[in-house]
Amino acid sequence: MSRSARHARRAVLAAIGLVLLAVQPGLISAQGTNRYGNPARVRPAPTASGISVRDLQIRLYQFADDSMQGRQVGRVGNKKGTDYIAAELRRFGVIPAGDDGTYFQVLPYHLRRFTPSSRVTVNGTPLAWNTEVVAVPGARAPRPIADATVIFGGTQGDTTTQIPAAAAAGKFVVLLPAPGRRTGAAGLAFGGRAGPAAPSRFDAAAALAVIDLDDLSPAQRVALNEPTVATITPAPRTAPVAAGASVDSLALLKQQLSQLQPQAQLRVTRAAAAALFSRTSFEGVAPGTTGGTVNASLDFVELPSAYGRNVVGIIPGSDPALATQYVAIGAHNDHVGFTTPVDKDSLKAFNDLRMRWMLENGMKQPTIEVLAQFRVNMDSIRRRVPTPRLDSINNGADDDGSGSMAVLEIAEAIAAMPVKPKRSTLFIWHTGEEGGLVGSAFFTRNPTVPLDSVVAQINIDMIGRGRAEDLPGGGDDFVGVIGSFFDSRDLGEQVRTTNAKQARPLALDYKFDDPISWAGYNNLYGRSDHFNYARQGVPIAFFFTGLHGDYHQRSDEPEFIDYPHYARITSMLKDLTVDVGNGPRPRLNGTKPARPRPVP
Repeated sequence: MSRSARHARRAVLAAIGLVLLAVQPGLISAQGTNRYGNPARVRPAPTASGISVRDLQIRLYQFADDSMQGRQVGRVGNKKGTDYIAAELRRFGVIPAGDDGTYFQVLPYHLRRFTPSSRVTVNGTPLAWNTEVVAVPGARAPRPIADATVIFGGTQGDTTTQIPAAAAAGKFVVLLPAPGRRTGAAGLAFGGRAGPAAPSRFDAAAALAVIDLDDLSPAQRVALNEPTVATITPAPRTAPVAAGASVDSLALLKQQLSQLQPQAQLRVTRAAAAALFSRTSFEGVAPGTTGGTVNASLDFVELPSAYGRNVVGIIPGSDPALATQYVAIGAHNDHVGFTTPVDKDSLKAFNDLRMRWMLENGMKQPTIEVLAQFRVNMDSIRRRVPTPRLDSINNGADDDGSGSMAVLEIAEAIAAMPVKPKRSTLFIWHTGEEGGLVGSAFFTRNPTVPLDSVVAQINIDMIGRGRAEDLPGGGDDFVGVIGSFFDSRDLGEQVRTTNAKQARPLALDYKFDDPISWAGYNNLYGRSDHFNYARQGVPIAFFFTGLHGDYHQRSDEPEFIDYPHYARITSMLKDLTVDVGNGPRPRLNGTKPARPRPVP
């Protein structure tokens, strides 16, 4: 048993009873490194063509730095991360394989806002734009507001105070905010859209305006209409019709038109609300009270964004007969962005404690009652770090900074080979995996090389941990292999052969191919980007080292990665990429689309 496993067993008591532990929180010691031997910071430096612990540290500490803002698709951090990858590919001499001779395949993400020329008037008098009234951008331009009578609709979300639907139809409906609703800018600080949700009874209203701007600063009011998050416009959806049921064609048409041209969502101050009813104060206005006449010119614009991009590059093959075939190797460049700040050191200590409890209890998720019994010794933490280190960034060092930087290391290594693999190598960093495999779905529907020329896809998602303290069976040699035998026994055997040639072979673990009892671990085959390739009949192999306690937490930091282990896996995957590039084309088992074993 490893030292970390022995420490974990000593640290955790029974599932019941009070848990008191002076956890080593992975902080910087007097020697400048934590208990894993890693520093808090690594300075950027040149990398070499050989795969090494040093190079992976240099890369990952940059890619998972706070400056990348969590790399979330649709945010500027995703652009920052993809810019870094593309700059490195250019340095290696990898050929661009994205759009228009670039490394980027830009997904249809857009930033939407109303221009400063927009106006809202009541009885011909304008309300101050972005001061007294703010229009909250949606997915599409809103329907026109012309000669709409103002009416007070009641309180948002409280149907007992609201006027009937018929009374609201065609009118400019003003609502009080829902009781207890936070009208400040807490959500807005992270790019949120705090606009009101329209109650169904007001669907026929010309527009909805909620009186909740007063708690926002002038800058926060402007921010409502200055998006920091790009989005993809969803296709309009209609409710499914049961078999044999009659269809109200007029109602269906109205529903579709409403989706294509939704009602405007506005936020106003109490002073503006009073002006809408030609009063000096809004106090005493009863539901159903009518006011002035509103006209609006809302100039909606939709701007293409570089906040969601796949990065694609090619190293041409050395064999003219095989160079038009590709071995694809990829990872996802995105993570989950940022949220409210927490003390990162106490969070890490708590996550370690929770993971140790799970390891002692068959990987069950602890209940709220069990979690309430955990205690982290803050005195121990404060002796090491006297001042709390607040952190709001989900850096995604392992998920999937580890995969992304492994692919980049492999690209540098293959680019430096004097004789390249016979087949071309296709490197792709998919975006939006965290949002539902968006980037890989887009690429496989819009490939920049013929998809039937891709002989295999090697996917890497989280290969930076896998210690005994991270999951059962973890250790210095562990790596999970998922899906390779679902589609192509040839590819599965090639994985085994390549690994066996390593100076120190890894312990390939196939348990995730089968249903297991661990919560959260089933159907991993369908939860990363390789799945979209498999659905198109491309043989895949997915490499993974476990959902550790810092998964999707602000404590998924570069300083907690197991770099020697990570480097060994990366080296093996480089060799696998080369071996598939030089060997026979892997044959399919006959499953297209690929289907994993069902989970009971």
